[in-house]
Amino acid sequence: MSNNKCIILGTGTSQGVPIIGCTCEVCLSNEDKDVRLRSSALLSIGSSNIIIDTGPDFRQQMLRHKVDHLDGILLTHEHNDHVAGLDDIRPFNYMQKESIALFTSRRVIDDLKTKYNYIFAEERYPGAPSINLNEIGQESFMIDQVSFQPIHYMHGSVPVIGFRVGDMAYITDIKFIEDTEIEKLKGVRNLIVGALHHRAHHSHFNLSEALTFAQKVNPEYVYITHISHYMGCYTAVNKTLPKGVQLAYDGLEIEISL
Repeated sequence: MSNNKCIILGTGTSQGVPIIGCTCEVCLSNEDKDVRLRSSALLSIGSSNIIIDTGPDFRQQMLRHKVDHLDGILLTHEHNDHVAGLDDIRPFNYMQKESIALFTSRRVIDDLKTKYNYIFAEERYPGAPSINLNEIGQESFMIDQVSFQPIHYMHGSVPVIGFRVGDMAYITDIKFIEDTEIEKLKGVRNLIVGALHHRAHHSHFNLSEALTFAQKVNPEYVYITHISHYMGCYTAVNKTLPKGVQLAYDGLEIEISL
C-alpha cells in the first residue's frame, strides 16, 4: 500500500445499518462487514488528511481510525447524513490552531449558513468550528498540492458533486449523470459508487444501474457504497457480483495513484 489511500469510513445509507428496531437478516447479522456507518471517506495523501462528507458518525469515524489532523473537507451535498457531524471538526481547530478549508457548491454553502448559522454568523459563537468556505464549480481545484476534479450529477432533484483524485473516483447519492461528466472519469482504476439495493429508487442507483454506470466508466475495480439493509448480507451479495466488483465495507482501504 502506498502513502496515498482512500479509507472508506462508512458505507451505510441515511439510517445506517443496522437500522434502529429492525430485525431483518442483515440488521441482526454477526458479520462485521454488515455493520455500516453513514457514508464517508478519508483521503490520506502524503501527509494530508481530506474528508469526504462529515455525516452524523463523523466523530466515531475519526476516533475509530485515530485521525489526529484534518487538512480539508469535501461535501458532496447538503443532506443530513452527509453534513450532520460538521460541528465535530472543533477538536481539529483546537489542535491545529487554524481554520479548516471546506469545498462544496454554492447551494450547499448557502444551506450550511442556515443549518449552522452559529458557525457563520457575523458574531460567531465562542468555540464554534472555524471553517474557510470555498465554492466548487466545474474546474479542478487544489488542496495541499493535490488536484481534485469535481464530477457533477443528480440525486433525484438534488445536484451532487463527486470527486476524482488521481486514479480513484468517489460517486455517491447518484441517480443520473450526463455523458460529459462520465468522460471526466475515463482512466479511473478504482470507482467507488453508491447503490442502495436491488429495486428501483427515485433518487439512488440500484445495484443494476450502478453496474451499468460502471461499465461506461470501465474501471479495473468497482466498490459499492451507500448501501441499504435491503441489499442483503455482505458475503452472500458479493458472491453474485461480476469480477472486479465488490460491496465496500467500513474500514476498506483503496490505494490511490496520482
